[in-house]
Amino acid sequence: MTDTLTPVLTDNWDADRAWTLASYEERGGYAALDKAFAMTPDAVIDTVKESGLRGRGGAGFPTGMKWGFIPQDNPRPKYLVVNADESEPGTCKDIPLMMASPHTLVEGVIVSSYAIRANTAFIYVRGEVLHVIRRLQRAVQEAYLAGHLGKNIHGSGYDLDLIVHAGAGAYICGEETALLEGLEGRRGQPRLRPPFPAVAGLYASPTVINNVESIASVPSIITNGAAWFAGMGTEKSNGFGIFSLSGHVTNPGQYEAPLGITLRELIGLAGGMREGHELKFWTPGGSSTPLLTPEHLDVPLDFESVGAAGSMLGTRALQLFDETTCVVRAVLRWTEFYKHESCGKCTPCREGTWWLTQTMARLEKGQGDEGDLDLLLDQCDNILGRSFCALGDGATSPISSSIQHFRDEYLAHLTHGGCPFDPAASTAFAPVGASA
Repeated sequence: MTDTLTPVLTDNWDADRAWTLASYEERGGYAALDKAFAMTPDAVIDTVKESGLRGRGGAGFPTGMKWGFIPQDNPRPKYLVVNADESEPGTCKDIPLMMASPHTLVEGVIVSSYAIRANTAFIYVRGEVLHVIRRLQRAVQEAYLAGHLGKNIHGSGYDLDLIVHAGAGAYICGEETALLEGLEGRRGQPRLRPPFPAVAGLYASPTVINNVESIASVPSIITNGAAWFAGMGTEKSNGFGIFSLSGHVTNPGQYEAPLGITLRELIGLAGGMREGHELKFWTPGGSSTPLLTPEHLDVPLDFESVGAAGSMLGTRALQLFDETTCVVRAVLRWTEFYKHESCGKCTPCREGTWWLTQTMARLEKGQGDEGDLDLLLDQCDNILGRSFCALGDGATSPISSSIQHFRDEYLAHLTHGGCPFDPAASTAFAPVGASA
């Protein structure tokens, strides 16, 4: 594993008008199509399997294996659906990718659809990001006009239609079956599984659902080969990924590096924590992953190592908080988000997130007593593993982990009669109108 940045997906972000077809093709864009069309669909799937590409949307499931689940003897149409409903607090890699280089995703969609023998594909985008939707729509239009989409692509005999679909703005639609419900025009709520989407997904047909970054990584694998991709990262977490650093770091942004790089190395690349401050806690994969502390700075950021440390790599949304931050207030804000975004389908999540918010708010105000911490953990225990989908589980993660690492800080709120931290001190940027 190397510890240097490996710009692949982000390599053309600094190009002039990188989002246009002309700019993308100037750097070899769409060359992977002809190479893929010269292979059989099964050979494309095998290449992705051999590369070791794992889902970049959170769970880390092997991408090629997921494609292989599609039953090709099923006479119904096959579909590819790209999950671009990025909306978890702290997660901010797919939207910049689609804004800077939408054709990277479009090319990935074409190759991936060819592999699973789909003739219709969808990109499901969060409705609030209208600028991204318009950019994707223009990129798709350019691809049609250039012959990269439509009938007989590049003379291969393969046909594909690609549709950009705007969601109605629901975090729950990041869950793949709720996304399918929204795509079919119904209220976004998770489906009971089985059957799984690979067997009966969109319109009750075999469907592959992958994250934006997963699909966008495919063209480079086809172009450079499985061994090239597998040669980066760690033994079980191959390849590169976009790490999103936000919060109290000198230079927040997107850092593309091999899996297995450490937070300490990434912070160094980002210019360190903001001047005069030290890291207090951080999330390795967005707000739904258990918190980690400075003692985990040297944990390799791969699926296995982060899991062994008690958290999840998730979407590699690294939110960094220094000593000025109240962990109770931060966790409360996330809990309020999960309460608001609960679809209400199942009781543990619908009722549980409400009770979590009430208890957290009481503690943040310095009210209640030490027994409320045990009450919180009991509430988490009654939600974890009992909700219809992973939203309920994600809501409990920051609470239980913050009590594990910062129990004394919770108790300080009670003895102090409220939050002992100054909210203004943790502000990353001075409020508008404030004097320098």
